[in-house]
Amino acid sequence: MILPATPLLSVQADEKQQPLIEDTRLLGRLLGDALRVHSGIETFENTENVRQSAVHFRKSESSGSDALAARKALTDLCASLNDAEALGVIRAFSLFSQLANIAEDVHQNRRRRAYRLKGAAPQTGTLARALQNLQAKGISAKEALKAMSRVAVVPVLTAHPTQVQRKSMLDLTRSLAQLLARRDQGAMDEAEEQEWASDIDRLVQTLWQTSILRTSKLKVTDEITNAISYYPVTFLKRIPALVARYQNAARAMGANEEQTRDLRPISMGMWIGGDRDGNPYVTAETLDFCTHAQATSVFEHYLSELHALGSELPLATTIVNVSSELQALAEASGDNSPHRANEPYRRAIIGMYGRVAQAARDLCGLVAVPASQVVAAAYTQASELAADLRVIEESLLANNSMALVAGRLNNLIEAVHVFGFHLATIDLRQNSDVHEACVVELLKGAQVLDDYTALTEDERCTVLLKELNSTRLLANPWLEKSELLVGEMAIFNKARELRERFGVRLIEQSIISKATSVSDMLELAVLLKEAGMAVGGEQAFCAVDIVPLFETIEDLQAAPEVMQAWFKLPVVNQWLDARGRTQEVMLGYSDSNKDGGFLSSNWSLYEAQQALTQISSAAKVSMSFFHGRGGSVGRGGGPSYEAILAQPAGSVQGKIRLTEQGEVIGAKYGDPDLGLRNLETLVAAGLETSAAQVSDAKDWHEFEVAMREMSNLSFDAYRKLVYGTEGFTDFFRAATPINEIAQLNIGSRPSARKPSARIEDLRAIPWVFSWAQARIMLPGWYGVGSAFTTWVGDDATRLDVLKTMYREWPFFKSVISTIDMVLSKTDLAIASRYAEMVSDQALSERIFGEIVAEWKRTFDIISKVTGQDVLLADNPTLARSLRNRLPYLDPLNHLQVELLKRYRAGDESTDVTNGIHIAINGLAAGLRNSG
Repeated sequence: MILPATPLLSVQADEKQQPLIEDTRLLGRLLGDALRVHSGIETFENTENVRQSAVHFRKSESSGSDALAARKALTDLCASLNDAEALGVIRAFSLFSQLANIAEDVHQNRRRRAYRLKGAAPQTGTLARALQNLQAKGISAKEALKAMSRVAVVPVLTAHPTQVQRKSMLDLTRSLAQLLARRDQGAMDEAEEQEWASDIDRLVQTLWQTSILRTSKLKVTDEITNAISYYPVTFLKRIPALVARYQNAARAMGANEEQTRDLRPISMGMWIGGDRDGNPYVTAETLDFCTHAQATSVFEHYLSELHALGSELPLATTIVNVSSELQALAEASGDNSPHRANEPYRRAIIGMYGRVAQAARDLCGLVAVPASQVVAAAYTQASELAADLRVIEESLLANNSMALVAGRLNNLIEAVHVFGFHLATIDLRQNSDVHEACVVELLKGAQVLDDYTALTEDERCTVLLKELNSTRLLANPWLEKSELLVGEMAIFNKARELRERFGVRLIEQSIISKATSVSDMLELAVLLKEAGMAVGGEQAFCAVDIVPLFETIEDLQAAPEVMQAWFKLPVVNQWLDARGRTQEVMLGYSDSNKDGGFLSSNWSLYEAQQALTQISSAAKVSMSFFHGRGGSVGRGGGPSYEAILAQPAGSVQGKIRLTEQGEVIGAKYGDPDLGLRNLETLVAAGLETSAAQVSDAKDWHEFEVAMREMSNLSFDAYRKLVYGTEGFTDFFRAATPINEIAQLNIGSRPSARKPSARIEDLRAIPWVFSWAQARIMLPGWYGVGSAFTTWVGDDATRLDVLKTMYREWPFFKSVISTIDMVLSKTDLAIASRYAEMVSDQALSERIFGEIVAEWKRTFDIISKVTGQDVLLADNPTLARSLRNRLPYLDPLNHLQVELLKRYRAGDESTDVTNGIHIAINGLAAGLRNSG
């Protein structure tokens, strides 16, 4: 079979890229030196031979010469290595993938600084550019300020089996990035440069000698610790700085201080520790662990910042005046040292430090370092600490010390408002089937109903509403309960207890996976009632937002009807009134994609949001959406800015929550400067959507009709291959490393919801991850080519319609841009090597032939729509990055295939299994949004 090469944009290096080239060469040379020193010259030569063969293969493919011969040479070379030799080469290429990421991240920061220094126009995705865009649309400063007040963006960190790097590896690469960036901070003399080079060399050598793989299965507590490690690096420092930037922008537009102080456009969320769906290892104990770990992190930050702030404010009353409130705070501090008798700011801060230290000890057992100099009563809530910090701020402002407010003090004030004593809001999540099983047991134990499952939907709702409005509980403490019910009620009881201790912002949502009906939502309400967190009747309240997660295509289509019925319930309206008539709905990208393919998933999500927005508006409810996006396109990933702006008009209104999953967390937030940039991008997109009113939207009706028809065509094409082709499951399991991924210690959650080989039971994450490893990326594009081509047919006017949709409609442009990106990361020549592992070659040729044909159809029609004959024509940075990486990614694929063949033939040696798993790690790092 003649396989088409992936036609990437060819980008010539210019002087702007020279620092990146130099950094990459430096890191590559140091890795080669470490390889020679610690693994010997033979491993180095094997690695270099494979690299040169891969480069030759790429050159022959692009030049049209004998690519088959070049590919065979690379294949044969990989096959000639024994297990240990292959493992050494795989480690080298995997580590180089990570080093290349570091060099690129540092260069991104470098280019952004250079761009700003030139005084160029604000870049897309910045707050300044968003405000310019609003001004260009004729939005007044008053309207823009209203929009700014509505922005509430919440990135929610989640742990999934694609976050493949160990924390020790993350720490090393983070240190290396900081060191590499030091060269940009100013000229170094000869001695400083030698020391700098020596430090980098030492870190690279350490990296080579550090195990890439975990030796044991990752625990939920490990995932919690990993996620929280990003807070001291990025979130605790950069979010307050972003809030300050946001507030300053509001001041510049004429906002008064009262308006400005309430502007906090971003906070953080967490799933790890509360997400029980399919993960039996998440318990009340892990929820408790997560809460205390979060609190420990935030208290450590406050104590450190207060200690530093005290050093920064040795202001003496012999020189400056202070407010009476500040003086009172100093007098009440308990600090009677004669050395600070005329330093009221320091005395006040010492008292505040003592109160924070006592709160930290009381709430999470943290012992302050350094120890408090006074004995003080603990702050009972974060707002008390914020109020005392405001006293310091106002005293400084009143006495001409404005410059001392900016920086640490202001950032600490904002940190306290954003993070409280809990750091991030923890979501609870469980599958609707589990909720139902618990309700069945409770109703039967209370002798209310023997067979709840036999009831119709209306009958179920009647029973559940009656229980919600009753003052009695269903649970009998003297009756034996199932392990499932005991575990679920333990979670809810722990949630109630922790909210009482750490504040209600700690847990605000309880999410229902596989939500398909009103009864699914009422079942959760009944369980919350059993834990004292909800009730109906005259004293109706619900402590948390009951959030349905609509996941499959069918669920998304049914969502409007479900929510319309939900809003009609009197008890629900009582709950809505109590919390300002707000309701969150979660949208599932992963499962809808696995269910119906990329195009159908995206369109179903779009239509669901449109309909839900209209229904909530009619019910006078402010609906917000929680987007369950993954890192990869197959799980809703892609550029966040474009994706947010592409949502239906009126569906965002500035408030948006979205998951940040897997290795994308490290890529976005492992570096504080990159982290700030990514956070600002989310806020900028939230601001632009907040200012966009439904009435301002263009009429996309003609385009929506076309999109609906193409979505149906895409759904049919995708379902025909994945669920309607005999032998497809066998092909998938043989032609991808799905089985080996399931064995890798890369997550606490099982790869399937239940023991089964069926694709329906496989989690969406390993489904997408496996296709990415084989460089097919099928969930991100399959079905698009057939849909577009069939819809256009021989009608040139329909092709013109697609071109117009691409130029004018943000949703469609975002879809095409994402497909363009994911096609660029496919490689059918590499994929064919994986297809060769299918024992039934007739089956393999038939199914792989369908995949190749669809890829051609997709590329051809996308090229006609965009007018470009290469991929990534509008993204030269990514095109350059991919071209630079291919000689290092290709060997990992070829070696992974070789070791998979050996493993499946019975060679289960440590070298083979480690080699397979490290290749998985290296490919995930190199492809970046592969999970």
